[in-house]
Amino acid sequence: MIKKNTASTDRALSLARAGRESADEASWQAQKSALTRTQIIEATIRCFIEHGYSQTTTTLIAEKAGLSRGAMLHHFPSKLAVVSAAVEYLHAKRLRAFRKAVSKPPVVRDHLRQSLDAYWAQVRHPMFVAFFELAVAARTDKELAAILRPAQESFEREWYQAAVEVFPEWEGRGVKFDVALDLVRYVLEGMAISLLTHKETERDEHVLEYLDDKIHELAGLPKPQ
Repeated sequence: MIKKNTASTDRALSLARAGRESADEASWQAQKSALTRTQIIEATIRCFIEHGYSQTTTTLIAEKAGLSRGAMLHHFPSKLAVVSAAVEYLHAKRLRAFRKAVSKPPVVRDHLRQSLDAYWAQVRHPMFVAFFELAVAARTDKELAAILRPAQESFEREWYQAAVEVFPEWEGRGVKFDVALDLVRYVLEGMAISLLTHKETERDEHVLEYLDDKIHELAGLPKPQ
């Protein structure tokens, strides 16, 4: 009787160990798959920056990611599939960077100017070049536009909500807050686009100073001396 119980216990322990090992293996495989997907997405974004959207192919992406084309297609069966994932990744990364930058305590200047400088740095980042490349390509590519437009609308909603949360000094300013956000976005993104073909000069700083003045006026706050 004791031997029978011991055998049953051993089998139960063996099954439990096998179950844990199977779960660990599944977890490891899931982590490995996620890392590979991120590797492919980041390689895709580098392709957009270095080669442009039209020249980006699944073969080029796989090469940039250090994978075989078959391995890449296992995770993303088409170029549009990986483009869709790359757009989502780009937007999430931009949103995190925006929140992190504007949430830091002011060091030298006030919160408004610090946030202005933070967004200016963000739109000059290569990630913005990738986004701009996609935006231009979507003008004549209906499949890409079908991916990019709803994703951009979603990003803008989240970006606006993030701005409401991190700029308490704008509470009660109503439409002036919306105007300030749009003014900063349109001016800085336009300036960043111009830098794709022009060098940055002191004229850019003059525009930033003027924009800073107008933002403070809209906020009804004095600029720190």
